[in-house]
Formats: sequence, structure tokens, C-alpha cells
Amino acid sequence: MNIVVIGAGIVGLTTAWTLQAEGHQVTLIDRANAVGQGTSLANGGQLSYRYIAPLADPDVLGKIPGWMLRSDAPVRFRPRFDPDQWRWILSFLKACNTSDKLRSVAALLPLALYSQSLIHALAQDSTLDFDYRRNGKLIIHRDRATFESARRLLAGQPELAEEQQALDAQACIDLEPSLAGLRGEIVGGIHTRSEEAGDCHKLCQALAAGLSRGKQPATLLLGETVEGFEVHQGRLSAVITDKRRLAPDACVMAGGVESVGLLKPLGISVPIYPLKGYSLNIPIHAANAVPDASVTDFQRKIVYARLGQHLRVAGMADIVGFDTGLNARRLADLQRETAANFGKGLYLDRAEPWAGLRPATPSGRPIVDATRIPGLWLNVGHGALGFTLAAGCAQLLADRMMGRQPAIPDEGFLLANAQPEGWLASRQRHAG
Repeated sequence: MNIVVIGAGIVGLTTAWTLQAEGHQVTLIDRANAVGQGTSLANGGQLSYRYIAPLADPDVLGKIPGWMLRSDAPVRFRPRFDPDQWRWILSFLKACNTSDKLRSVAALLPLALYSQSLIHALAQDSTLDFDYRRNGKLIIHRDRATFESARRLLAGQPELAEEQQALDAQACIDLEPSLAGLRGEIVGGIHTRSEEAGDCHKLCQALAAGLSRGKQPATLLLGETVEGFEVHQGRLSAVITDKRRLAPDACVMAGGVESVGLLKPLGISVPIYPLKGYSLNIPIHAANAVPDASVTDFQRKIVYARLGQHLRVAGMADIVGFDTGLNARRLADLQRETAANFGKGLYLDRAEPWAGLRPATPSGRPIVDATRIPGLWLNVGHGALGFTLAAGCAQLLADRMMGRQPAIPDEGFLLANAQPEGWLASRQRHAG
């Protein structure tokens, strides 16, 4: 088939890579002049396969009032005259219940582990250099209650005992001596030795180079904007850009937050809204003073990952619409935390700031599905897990497009199941 993929971030590129490997002729379109210029450019760098719990959580509800009053809150909300924003927030609040959270985790964990196996295959390809490291992940807790909750959850999952362990504060520092400056603040941590890290943007570049090689090279239309679609007799017949008309056999929408506006004229509504995140990319000058393992500060909602000779620091979620500007205060918060924790090992004055829009669904589950228009497919809504889930979602989509049974259950990623049930509906269903 001749397939158009819209979006040259990590999701679109892995989709194109997977479809090309199956023998299809692929055309990749992105309005940016280079690949990976959106959320894939400078994300957190963690490939976190076992920590896929969605942001929507019952505990979040009690924290929202306090977050609203703090400029340094991990989640910040700026109200707008935007019906899409309010619809998304109401759906998000509806998803903040135990039943919906467990439903999302039950769907996401098999997908993440499936994606891990596919990432391993990519990492073994000598042409795909992306600073991949299997360096483990340590989630540190500053609060006794959250640590005990995490430890109880771990104790209830004996199948993870070989991969994960709960550590007291001293054991965290023994594992990661760079955390010595936090002695007295850390109460404990959860270590997962099989977690990984890599440079998402470098992988995007390597995939793009690989797509352009071989007997049936892909066509990369960069710096080209999709303006709309043509539908003939109920089926997708053409993709219209600012430079040409394409008539593919199928089209995959993988354009992140921009997908929402492109789909609306077709009467296709996807529950996606941007969550703005921030990062710093900081050169390392003393390797022993920065973490070797990936580290997540649970209370601060900040992640640290060593990528080559740099430390990637990322975090926060701002619900502020489609604003991609660099918020000086938010970046200063990241820099202050980094300086306090690992400043002795970094060239902080050479930090490279970034902000990007994560395409999030209220439930935290991506949407990988056909649409009601034959020939048009969706691979959207990955939120903060795009790097982690991209390879798995690409293969799920390819299986569905080819009429094959996917390797893992995929009902949780269908558009019809994208909305949360809500607390009351969940209770009624379980009671019935």
C-alpha cells in the first residue's frame, strides 16, 4: 500500500519505520523543516516501562487546591475561553478514580513491556545510535506516606520482585552516591534495574535516515503543512498540503496536538489537549556528581536522565493551551532544583531550555484505532509516554491496518473507549 503518515515525531517515525518494514511505500509529512521538532525534541529521555500510571489519580483531587496557589506546583492550570480545555479538564477530573486508574494501568503495562521488546530490537540496529542505556531507574520519595504506599504496591506484585525493590534512604544513596546531598530529605525509593534511557531526538534523526535508505525509500515531506482531506463516497481519497495533493491508499494521523484541529472538519473528535512540559539539557563536567541511573523525584515531579555527556532534566505539566513559549519562572524552578541536587557536577550556565506540548488524553491512554472514515487511522494521545510507547503503538497500528490480531490486548486504545467511566459509573458496573 501507499501510506501517508502525518507527523515526524517519535510516534510518526516509528509508525513509518514499521510500515516500511512490512513492504509499504511510506510518505511522511511534517510542517517543521526537520524531524522530531515537537515533543520529541527534548523530552525527559526516560524509557519507563513499569511506571506508566496516568496523571489522573484519586490522590490528585486533594492536591489541586494547593497546586492552584503555588507558582512552583508540578501541575499548573491557566483558565482560558476554550471549550476544549474545559471539556478535557472535566474528563480528567472524571478519570481521577481508582477504577479508571487501574483500567488504564492494566492496558498500559502490557503495551509498555511490548514496546520495550521492540525498542531492544531498534537498539541492536547499528545504524540507530540514540545514546541508549539500560541504566535502571530510581524513584525517590521525600514523604513517608507515599513511600509506604509505593512499597505496599510493590509487595502486592511478587511477579516484579526480580526487577524492582524498595530501598531505605541509605540504600538509595549507596546505589546513587550523587544523592548524598539529599540525605535527610529522602525517606526511601523504588529501584527498577531494567528501566532504560535514550535520546528521543537522536532516535528520530536515525529513523529518518534509515527510512530514506533501501530498495523502497520513504518520501519525507518536511516543511510542508497538511491543510485538509478529501473524502469521496465516504472514504478518504486525498491528503491536501500547502504544496500538493496526495492520493494514498491509507493515512495515519500521528501529528500530536495538531491532530485535533485537522480531524475536526471531518467530524472526528479526539479527547486530546496539550500538557506543556519543560526540560533542561545540561553538560556534565563531573560524572560522579550526577546520577548514573535515571532518577525521578516523586514529590517534585521532576525526572533526571543521563544522555551521553549531558543530564536531561524534565518535568511539570501546564494546562495553558497551545502556548509553547519558555516560561522563565518554570525553567528557573527546574534549574534551582537541579542546582541544589546535582549542581556540583554540571555546567549550569550552559543549560539549554525547552518547552513542548504533550498530546494527552484524560485517561492517559493513547488512541490507536481506525476512524469512521475508511482509510484514515489514528496513532495519537501518548502524553508524557510517547517515547516509551511509540514502538509498541506502531506495531499495534500496523497489525490492525493489516487485519492481524495484535500481540497484546488493544481494546483500551480504541477511540470508542477513550473516555473515562467516572467514579459513579465504575461503581455501578462493579456492583452489577
